[in-house]
Amino acid sequence: MRRVTRNVFIAIALVVVALLALGALPSYLGSGDPYYLTVEPIETNGTAADVNNVSDRRYPYLIGAIESDDGRSAGYQTGPYGMKEWFTHTPFDEVDALTRQVPNASTETGVRVRRDGQVYHAEVVRP
Repeated sequence: MRRVTRNVFIAIALVVVALLALGALPSYLGSGDPYYLTVEPIETNGTAADVNNVSDRRYPYLIGAIESDDGRSAGYQTGPYGMKEWFTHTPFDEVDALTRQVPNASTETGVRVRRDGQVYHAEVVRP
């Protein structure tokens, strides 16, 4: 094999390894205090996003908070320079998606959701 061909194969292999690392590494990066998605049961007649049929694969932070004993999801740490958010799913993404789907369900600090007949106020907090 010629030297140029070998160098091209090495360069391609390095690019593939770098892309694989970019896909896996960001979820392990994190700095600072974690953010949590919290839910609090509320009484309201206002509009709420129906989350009865959503999966924990699509909304892991929201479903985790609803099903937890303390109404708080698993923690999420932001990455350095904001790069982690480009590659990973965040609790901010979930609140934004629900706000876009049902604009009237949004509040100043979060969004109202309905699951199993109970209405919750969901918001991202950093204790």
